[in-house]
Formats: sequence, C-alpha cells, structure tokens
Amino acid sequence: MKRLKTLTLAVAAAALATASLTAQARDFRLGLIPPPQHLWSTEAEAFAESLHERSGGEHSVSVYPAQQLGNEAQMVQQLQTGALDMAFLTIAEISNRIPDFGALYAPYLVDDVDHAARLLRSDTAAELLELMPAEVGLVGLGYGMVGMRQVLSRSPIENMDDMRGQRLRITPFEPIRDFYTATGAAPAPLPLLEVYDALANGQVDAIDMDFDSILILKFHEQARNLLISNHMMFPMVGVVSGRVWRELSAEDRELIETTMAEHLENVLAGFQQMDADQEAEIRGLDLNIVEADAEFFSEAIAEWEATWAEKAPMLEALREEAERLRQ
Repeated sequence: MKRLKTLTLAVAAAALATASLTAQARDFRLGLIPPPQHLWSTEAEAFAESLHERSGGEHSVSVYPAQQLGNEAQMVQQLQTGALDMAFLTIAEISNRIPDFGALYAPYLVDDVDHAARLLRSDTAAELLELMPAEVGLVGLGYGMVGMRQVLSRSPIENMDDMRGQRLRITPFEPIRDFYTATGAAPAPLPLLEVYDALANGQVDAIDMDFDSILILKFHEQARNLLISNHMMFPMVGVVSGRVWRELSAEDRELIETTMAEHLENVLAGFQQMDADQEAEIRGLDLNIVEADAEFFSEAIAEWEATWAEKAPMLEALREEAERLRQ
C-alpha cells in the first residue's frame, strides 16, 4: 500500500510538472496593418522564428498582417482584453489615447530617417513607453518606423494654395489631422489597403505616404505628382498586452523583450538603409516632383505648434533631444 501511494504521488508530481510546462508554453498572436511584403511584416515573422528557436520550441508566434485582425483601434481593444497578445502598431493609434505620443509627429522635429532613428533610440523617446501600461494597458518594448512623410497627389501641389480643399488621405489620428487641416486640406482617414482604389476612382485627391509604401503598393500609378517634403517621421511601437505580460514568467518577459527589441532595431536600420535607394527609385519614375521644406508649411506649422505644445508636454523634451542629436 505504501509503495502504491508513493507511486501515485510520483505520477501526480510528474503530471503537475508536465501541466506546468504546458501552461507556460504559448502560441502568441501578433497583429499589424501593413501587407506581408512590408518590412514590419517580414521582421514580425523573423521575430516569431527567433522566439520559437530561443525558447527551445516552447513558444510560437502566429503573425497576422494586412489588418487580418481588424484596424489598429480594434487591435488595441483586443490587446487590452488579452484577446490579442502582441502587435506592431503605428504610434498614430497610441497618440489618440496618450497625447504625449503626438509629439513624435511634430512637423520637422527630425531632418531625415537617420535623425528619426537616433531620436527613437534615445532615452527621451523611451520615457514615452513608460506611460503605456497605466494609460492603455499595453507594454511597449521598443520602436520601429517607416520613412518620412511625403504628399503624393493626382494634381500638382506647388504651393500652399494648391493644398486647399484637397481630399487628402491620412492615417486616422489627431496630430496628422490637425497638421493637414491647418494647411487647408480636407483630411480623409482611409485604411492603407483601400488607398489605391480611392486614388483611382477620385475618392481622394492626395495621400500622406512614405516612399516605401508608394513603391510597394504602386500608388504612383494613380497619382503622378509628388511633394517631397520629409515633413514628419512615422514611428511604430512593438507592444504586448498588459494582461498577457502579467501572466508571463520573468524569464519569458526578458526573452520576449530582448528578442522583439532586436527585430524592432532591424526595422529602424532597414529603413535607414533603404531610404536613399527608394528615393532614387521614386525620382526615376518620371513623376512631377516639387521639393518643400519647413518654410513651405510655415503657417500650418505655427498653428500645429500652438495646439500641441499644450496637449503634449513631452514635445519640449523631444525637441531638445532632437536638437542634441542633429548632425
């Protein structure tokens, strides 16, 4: 009887150990809005491979690009409930919920993608991530980005008067909406994957976009005028659901944080490497190109600053850091 009891306890202990191991193993889901061929998506897949390998096969990540899990507002809601584990999100949706993130979209805060990457790697930008758990219930693990913002249009834009009344596609968030409203344009939020048809059928007159997406999604086929302005950077943040994060062991948190940070850094470095070649490719497409700088948008910038200096107190610190990092 004693031997049987000992055997029973041993079996139970083994079962509990197995159950514990199984409970720790996770198949995470990661959502994002760009198409599969976009650098964010390819690095999300690479992150999934790295995490699976480094966890000894214990963890896996299923990646859902191209808004398969909904738009960013919907994905944030899923992250808050724990229905979605991870995401690569534009800062746009986060800035709608934490206005200080809107400071990252200050017009001409940075000069180019290299300057943007330096700022996003800074301790000052990292301070913003610390706001996320309390404010939105997400854990921010680092930044990525796309290229600088340009304006691609169906008709030429050669001065600010040409902006007035233009139905201009934007990502739906306040800082960029306020900027284009100040230019006299009519901002029109529209999902990325609907933009090509909207340009083709005249639903929009112009779009706020980066070189990479213009090329990948061939928007230049439907709009042959490009205002190269580099007027804003466009960051991304890698996040984990706060609910999911609390369930993870310290070891798994460290593993996920370091692995995701590595692939977010690949995104930053990737756009730094691609930018010059993409601009050269764009310039070879026989588009009507106009160059613009801060002076072109001076009145709109002043109006934007008047609004956002108060709404986003971090703007001053970010501007000081950007100036320090300017080369």
